[in-house]
Amino acid sequence: MQNLFFKRILLVGFVLTMSIQSCTNLEEELYSDITADNFFKTDEEFIAALGQAYASFGGLGNHGNLWSLNEISSDELVITTKGGDWYDGGILINLHQHNFTSDNDFFNNAWGFLYGGINTANRLIFSFEKLGTPESKVFIAELRAVRALWYYWAMDAFGNVPLVVDFTAKEAPANATRAEVYNFILSELNAVIPVLPTSKDSKTYGRMTKWAALAIRSKLYLNSEVYINQAKWAEAAADAQEIIDKGPFSLQSVYSENFAIRNGGSSENIMVYAYDKVFAGGFNWPMMTLHYASQGVYSLADQPWNGYSVVEEFYNSYIDPAKNPGPQGNVWKGLATAQSTGTQDKRLSNFVVGPQFNPDGSRAQDPGVDAGDPDGAPLNFTPQINQIFPNAWRQGGARIGKYEYEVGGNANMSNDFVIFRLGDIILTLAEAEFRRGNTAKALVLVNQIRKRAGVDAFSSLTLDQIFEERGREMFAEMTRRQDQIRFGKWGGTWWEKPSTAAKTNQIIFPIPKPQLNSNAKLKQNPGYN
Repeated sequence: MQNLFFKRILLVGFVLTMSIQSCTNLEEELYSDITADNFFKTDEEFIAALGQAYASFGGLGNHGNLWSLNEISSDELVITTKGGDWYDGGILINLHQHNFTSDNDFFNNAWGFLYGGINTANRLIFSFEKLGTPESKVFIAELRAVRALWYYWAMDAFGNVPLVVDFTAKEAPANATRAEVYNFILSELNAVIPVLPTSKDSKTYGRMTKWAALAIRSKLYLNSEVYINQAKWAEAAADAQEIIDKGPFSLQSVYSENFAIRNGGSSENIMVYAYDKVFAGGFNWPMMTLHYASQGVYSLADQPWNGYSVVEEFYNSYIDPAKNPGPQGNVWKGLATAQSTGTQDKRLSNFVVGPQFNPDGSRAQDPGVDAGDPDGAPLNFTPQINQIFPNAWRQGGARIGKYEYEVGGNANMSNDFVIFRLGDIILTLAEAEFRRGNTAKALVLVNQIRKRAGVDAFSSLTLDQIFEERGREMFAEMTRRQDQIRFGKWGGTWWEKPSTAAKTNQIIFPIPKPQLNSNAKLKQNPGYN
């Protein structure tokens, strides 16, 4: 397997990370354990150290972290209150309805996740710089790109974040401006992109390459009008074009194969985090989204929590009512099938919806079904959700089917989590070219994605159509919130979310209250308490 090499070094890195914890309290002196005696001196030690840097990404696939924060606050996903389940003090509803407060635990979880990754990268860069060898310089470049990715996510989410690059600094940091963080990310990427590896093989799988760094920079430019009030469409297009023309990637012929249990051979995925249900756990989506009775459907070792559902309007964006009556029949393997005479969007594999069946063909049952659930005791995920609170249907809403669920699996998945892939880059180029006035080229690019999806080509193109196509293609890949902001749709209305257009500060989240309490130099983002 292509990803076996890096899963091994992730295991070593995970063990080392557990013994040298990354700290998220920025006032602590994190440098005291570093001495000349434990600097890395061999290639094996370098690789093991890099495993620590990449192991920090392991929080991407679990509940209550950066991914959840971005997705629940968008129009893609919602966690409804199902009687006594999932109210959690109202914090999930507040995220969906954009009632953001600095004491919401999701913000502090995401902050800790981001700065844990930043601190680990800073510590390793500090260690490698002490060596001063040619080998260490190569690894330092890789780590600077990893750190740039962490700062890209932090700046996108929180805007004015502390810019910490000195591992030995003793003073607590103040906020940097969003523009200052943007410029730092850009300068770091510009410096290291020319020296990063360009191969796509077992040694670079799951690691930062030139192509992954170009993807970060292209996305940075794509959103620069939001970040620094300066459009950079030509620059975004140039980086995306280089990945497409010169990178070792091609669209996977079947969309769902990018997210299969064994997706290490995808021709499309540019950068992933290599999860493993035994050695690198934390990818908990079957627990987070599937129904309690889905344990029998997938023969799971653990019972799911029945949380995340797909907003009906977003699910319906895949359905052409003139050609598709919608998924019917057995979808228990997560492969939605439709009885239809027209074309069907093959990306409906993103969802688990409809009647659910056990491996022996019997109908899955919900013995504790709520009165009023539309299909009774047999388990049937309906696209419709009756309400967000207090008694949402436990079977309401299509469920996340993006990544293939393993029959006989446990709470952790072994699918590698996709961070960047070519489909996103093609649509990035299409949008950048459209905004530059190159509409004919943009149309060709968007139709390339639609052809793979098995749906009819567009004859012409609008900016809204690009937005909608990005939604269908990139579902649950932590891009929707960013897209909604860039396209001016973030303050609008969707199911159970009122207009928040007047709250312009909400394009960034509040600095978490625990961070403000522990560091007097931090200042809250405008518009928040």
